[in-house]
Amino acid sequence: MYSTTKNTKTREQIATLVAHAFAGTQLAPHEQAIQELKDGWFNAAYAISLADGREIVLKIAPLPDADVLSYEHNIMQTEVAAMRLVQQNPAIPVPTIYFFDESLSICDSPYFFMQKIAGDNLEHVRATLEPAVQAEVDQHIGAIIHEINQFKGSYFGYQGNPELRGTAWKATFIRLIDALLADGQRKNVKFEYSYAEIRAAVLKHAAALDEVTTPYLAHWDAWNANFFVQDAKVVGIIDFERALWGDPLMEAQFRPFSGESLSNFMQGYGKIDFTPAEEQRNQLYSLYLALVMVIECYYRNYDTDIVRTLARQLLTTTMDWLKAH
Repeated sequence: MYSTTKNTKTREQIATLVAHAFAGTQLAPHEQAIQELKDGWFNAAYAISLADGREIVLKIAPLPDADVLSYEHNIMQTEVAAMRLVQQNPAIPVPTIYFFDESLSICDSPYFFMQKIAGDNLEHVRATLEPAVQAEVDQHIGAIIHEINQFKGSYFGYQGNPELRGTAWKATFIRLIDALLADGQRKNVKFEYSYAEIRAAVLKHAAALDEVTTPYLAHWDAWNANFFVQDAKVVGIIDFERALWGDPLMEAQFRPFSGESLSNFMQGYGKIDFTPAEEQRNQLYSLYLALVMVIECYYRNYDTDIVRTLARQLLTTTMDWLKAH
C-alpha cells in the first residue's frame, strides 16, 4: 500500500539505525537482509536480518511535520507505550520492543525495533484455514482483546494528543468526532451528508455514551492483518499505534466487517449480546471508523480506491441506522 506518510529509508540509513540500536551490530551481508513490509498504511516498516542471525522488525514514523489527522499526532509514542503496558499480561502475545528512539538525533522521525513474530499473517491465510480452525482463531482473538480491555486508564482519549482527552466519555467522544470533521474540512472532503447532519446524528444518540464511566484500553485497529497465527493459535498481535482509552466496544471485531466471525469472537470475548444502548454505541463507533477511513484517504493519497469505497459504504449504512433510530 502506497501512502505519502511512509518515511522510507535506504539500506545505508537502516544500517546506521541498526548499529546505533544494537551496539554496532551489522546487517546480514545478503541482499534480502532488508525487506520492506508493504501491508501497512501509515508507517514505513522493514523485516531485517542481522549479521548475528537475529530477525527483527523496524518501524519508522512519518516525518514530524507530516500532514496527518488530529488523532494521529505522536501515535508511535502511543504504540510503544501500549505495547509495553500490555506485555505485563502473558496472555497477550505482543512482540517485545528492543529499542525506541524519538530523539531525532540520527533519524528524522521516531522509530523502534521490535521482535519479529513467528507464524503467518492472518489476512494472508484466513481463507486457507478450515472453518473449525477459523472459529478457534476467532475465539482466541476474542480472548486476547478481552485481556487488552482489562487495562484501566486515568483519562479518556489519546495519549499522543492531549487536546483529544477528557474525564467523561461522552464529551471526549464528541471531541473526537469534531476533530475528525475539522480534519475533513481542512481537505474539503465531501460526504453524502452535510457535516451538520453527521454531528446531529452523533448528538441524537450521545446519551448512550454516558454508560461508559471507566476508561479501558482499546486496541481499535485489530484487523486480520495485525494478527499472526500458528497451529490454530494467535501467536502475535501488532499495531497498537491507534490505541486509546475509551469503550471496549470500539474494538474492530464489533464492527460490521467482522461478518460470520463475530459470534466466535464474542464467545472468546465472553459477551453474548448487546443492550439497546450498546447497539447505539456500536453504530456511533462504526461512524467514527467510517469517517476516519474516508478522511485519511485525502491525507495519504493511496494508490487504490478500496479504502474509500469500503468506508463510504460503511458511512451510508451507519448514518441510515442513526437517522432511523
